[in-house]
Amino acid sequence: MKALQIAATGMAAQQMKVDVVSHNLANMSTTGFNARRADFADLHYQQLARPGSVSAADGTILPTGIQIGLGVRPSAVSIVLAQGALVQTGGDLDVAIEGRGYLEVALPGGGAGYTRDGALKRTGDGLIVTSEGYQVAPGITIPTDVRSLSINNEGEIYAYFLNRIEPELLGQLSMVGFANEKGLEAMGSNLFLETEASGPALAGTPGVDGLGTLRQGYLEESSVDAVKEVTELIKAQRGYELNAKVITAVDQMLSATSQVR
Repeated sequence: MKALQIAATGMAAQQMKVDVVSHNLANMSTTGFNARRADFADLHYQQLARPGSVSAADGTILPTGIQIGLGVRPSAVSIVLAQGALVQTGGDLDVAIEGRGYLEVALPGGGAGYTRDGALKRTGDGLIVTSEGYQVAPGITIPTDVRSLSINNEGEIYAYFLNRIEPELLGQLSMVGFANEKGLEAMGSNLFLETEASGPALAGTPGVDGLGTLRQGYLEESSVDAVKEVTELIKAQRGYELNAKVITAVDQMLSATSQVR
């Protein structure tokens, strides 16, 4: 009987779905986090009688055939792209992205990473970095005697000094976009890496070429919908239980068969 193996694939699939849902719920408070969704596909079919094959000497064609499915498999865990709510923080270096796009950061190995986490900080040398200490492109340094900072929607950073009336332009935060954002590789710490599936990073200016704009003093909250995730959790739990019942039923059938004399 194939039902044991089929039900086992169903239980494994529902377990993976629970893992994805739990990851989403665990990141409800993660800045700029987008929920993940587990996608599944049916496995190969055993063709006992192919549709359209000849079933008799007179050339009768089978209208449907007999195809026995062998279970389910995970096909993808994709990112659900959605704009999270913006929460006001009042921080000079807190920036939220409204719309598409990512901030570019320099990784220790020399490559580039991408993030929507705009909770920026500055080092003792005044360099603008992420919360993990990665330098934010294009590498802007804030002077020590700055009184306050202003970041406009295009990412231009202006510094105000005590003895000056006019602000000084320190630089402009760059943003990048991707042809397929779902193809980015998540590496943790709110960072993503470019892959062949995502396509190359397309550098641009905030508010231009489909990229979003920046809002100073705000952060983007997680886009996780708690009600939806709990509903998916319940559905996955019920699916797991039903597949477990199939295994129990098959076990009872096999037990009855073994007792036949």
